[in-house]
Amino acid sequence: MTQTTLKGSCLCGAVKYEASGEAKRFLHCHCSRCRKATGTGHASNLFLQPGTLRWLAGEELVRSFKLPEAKRFTNSFCATCGSRLPRQAAGTDIVLIPAGSLDDEPPIAPQARIFTGSRANWSFGGDDLPAFEEYPSQ
Repeated sequence: MTQTTLKGSCLCGAVKYEASGEAKRFLHCHCSRCRKATGTGHASNLFLQPGTLRWLAGEELVRSFKLPEAKRFTNSFCATCGSRLPRQAAGTDIVLIPAGSLDDEPPIAPQARIFTGSRANWSFGGDDLPAFEEYPSQ
């Protein structure tokens, strides 16, 4: 794979970012946490690794909510409009980008649906993407 640089922003435009790295995974996650955080049937997340995240504007508006009982789940968002924003987990080289926040087209297409074991019955899942009850082994 090759390095890519992507730009994105929040709904109100106050927060702008640039993320660089190698696009490794693009997954639709159907877990209950992603559903609650997005208000939709799934979250569409692009993972860059190794990746770097740089705020171009509005960094002071970026907020994060970490579920105390969750090992990995954190929701980053704009304090003004509530749009989900990318994050780079502390101590990692992985950048997780909510695909809907991108201003650019992602360099890869969605590859799979994960946590379909907790998918809401009303959520779409009838495409040709591989589906995994939980997170697939790497």
